[in-house]
Amino acid sequence: MSPEEKFEALVDEFTGQPGITPPGATGGFGRTALRVNGRIFCMFVRGQLVLKLPKAQVDELVERGEGVRFDANKGTPMKEWLALDTGSTQPWSALVEEALEFVGRR
Repeated sequence: MSPEEKFEALVDEFTGQPGITPPGATGGFGRTALRVNGRIFCMFVRGQLVLKLPKAQVDELVERGEGVRFDANKGTPMKEWLALDTGSTQPWSALVEEALEFVGRR
């Protein structure tokens, strides 16, 4: 399954849950994002799954080589955003669930 197909499967899985808005509801930054109560928790950017997670978790995943801190083309990697490496074996659905919980409880 391609990364695009995996993301589409995630959109199908999470859309319909309370407060979840699918991609395409807005333009510009975040147009490829899943949102909870208007806040982005994951998106698909430049062929990668991008997730908002606690900084410590992002640090750990980066250290293990599972991805890199996401940079929204501003030259500064974001501390709480992970761009998952396409070769990562991390389960996408579980990571998206963690991102949803992290953003949803803020």
